Amino acid sequence: MSSQPSSSSHSRHRPLLPPILPIEPDQPLRWLVLGFRDLTRNPWLSLAHGLVMALAGLAFTWLAHDRFWLLAGLVSAFMVLAPVLATSLYAMSRAIERGERVNVDLLVSTWTRWNLKLQTQPDSYWALIRFGLLLGLAALGWVFTSSAFIALMAPVPIHTPMDFVRHIVASQEHRLFEIWLALGGLMAAPVFASSVVSMPLLLDRRVSVLAAVLTSWKAVLTYPVTMAFWAFLLMSFSLLGIFSLFLGLILVVPVLGHASWHAYRETVDVSGLPARLDEEEGPA
Repeated sequence: MSSQPSSSSHSRHRPLLPPILPIEPDQPLRWLVLGFRDLTRNPWLSLAHGLVMALAGLAFTWLAHDRFWLLAGLVSAFMVLAPVLATSLYAMSRAIERGERVNVDLLVSTWTRWNLKLQTQPDSYWALIRFGLLLGLAALGWVFTSSAFIALMAPVPIHTPMDFVRHIVASQEHRLFEIWLALGGLMAAPVFASSVVSMPLLLDRRVSVLAAVLTSWKAVLTYPVTMAFWAFLLMSFSLLGIFSLFLGLILVVPVLGHASWHAYRETVDVSGLPARLDEEEGPA
């Protein structure tokens, strides 16, 4: 008699991953269209996210213009932490989907409510912060690995961005730039696989960081071609925004952020997962 509740309790707490919905290879293009549609619903709030990112990029470039590895680290951190930085864009798309009001209060509450019940619900919105810290560590790992590789293989010391362009990118004597890109892709692949739907899932449903990451991997492994195409689009538009002196980020950031919400909604069947309701923030 006593063993039955224990078994039931064990199965109740066992983390079950949600099913992955069928998606087509060209579906990422639909996600971009839906992302742009969400931007047009609240253009000023959406574009404000991109403006903040563009101004931050310009400020970082000004501060680190003659320090290549600092600039590379900041750009890498932006690319890796982008899913976290877009959290309020996910919240906007979720509110649009539900027919709820989208305003500044929504953005403020999205970034602050994780702290409201930290003591009584330590696994609540704190999960978003923990996942962001994990992505930050991944960005640091790439910078250290990249700097070590260039320091060992470059024919001359690399100190400034122009040194990198002259001796790595433009050099015809070796394939360091191609190898460096391949190394970056090798390290970026697991980060993408871990984060492609994790942040929207953590925002929308009461799941652990581990369950969110495993669900993200499940989606990538189930539809590798579609997700590879989505990763290509994310990387291409992000680089376009960065290399346009960051001005392109004003449009790129909100479109990709909103589109990522739709990627999550059309990829993961979350009907069996408990929702993160605003009521959770009330008295315990």
